[in-house]
Amino acid sequence: MTAIICGSLAYDNIMVFPGRFSEEILPERVHALNVAFLVPEMRKQFGGCAANIAYALQQLGGSGKPMGTVGMDFGPYTERLTGLGIDQTYVKTVAEAFTAQAFITTDLDDNQITAFHPGAMNHAHEQAIPAEATLGIVAPDGRDGMIQHAAQFAEAGVPFVFDPGQGLPMFDGDDLKRFIEQATYVAVNDYEQAVMTERTGWQPAEIAEHVEALIVTRGAQGSEIYTGGDMLHIPCAKADAVVDPTGCGDAYRGGLLYGLQQGYDWATTGRIASLMGAIKIAQNGPQNYSIDPADFAARYQQAFSAALPAPVGG
Repeated sequence: MTAIICGSLAYDNIMVFPGRFSEEILPERVHALNVAFLVPEMRKQFGGCAANIAYALQQLGGSGKPMGTVGMDFGPYTERLTGLGIDQTYVKTVAEAFTAQAFITTDLDDNQITAFHPGAMNHAHEQAIPAEATLGIVAPDGRDGMIQHAAQFAEAGVPFVFDPGQGLPMFDGDDLKRFIEQATYVAVNDYEQAVMTERTGWQPAEIAEHVEALIVTRGAQGSEIYTGGDMLHIPCAKADAVVDPTGCGDAYRGGLLYGLQQGYDWATTGRIASLMGAIKIAQNGPQNYSIDPADFAARYQQAFSAALPAPVGG
């Protein structure tokens, strides 16, 4: 199965302020704010949901192609993807735009100030779902692109995951109901699920009535998969260390796609996804972890006290 992974490809510029925002921002002056932070520590990471998910799926041995729009400054990123062997057939360059970029400053209390420039991501709707797609995901991207790609997957009868993520604020209740009705699966974290419920008026069990599965991640509390009228609790896999949560949700979704490709049941698929999140959180950045099949199987056994089943048919 070829998974078409619709979403952003972006640069993450992560800076650390060795102080506290609360000590630099005067409440009585927020109406005329003019603040500068010296950030001696900075790192630039390769990110974006489509690339992060494709990376996770490839690490597991699955088949996926990111689909997104990038800018004139994408050269270093395309070299990286080429080196990794990730197919860029559906990565389109928009010459007059910059690649999407996040500028994240974190203080000593883990508070964050983030600026996000969508750039070329706003051209996502200029690409159409290819005929080779047999599985898909609509992850955070330009608004028009997310709407168009969900409709195209649905019209082609291609099963896909709707993953609104950071794109959730762009959609009202009617938009979200349409996405849910088009999708085969919905994947959200617990906060996103609460917002989705507030905007649609549908509780999780009601959302699950419209899809084959609703997946809700809850951080250290594990995750829940609503399917077939039941709710499965997926335990959280223990991480070697808690270093950086950036990209954990994308690693989890890579695990979901892999489980779907391999024909695993939801209990196994959820555990694969959970373990991928735990492996990622122990490394800085969304694409700096690596696994091999033997190590993953051993870690699965250790995390869940059960052997990783053989893929269906394999």
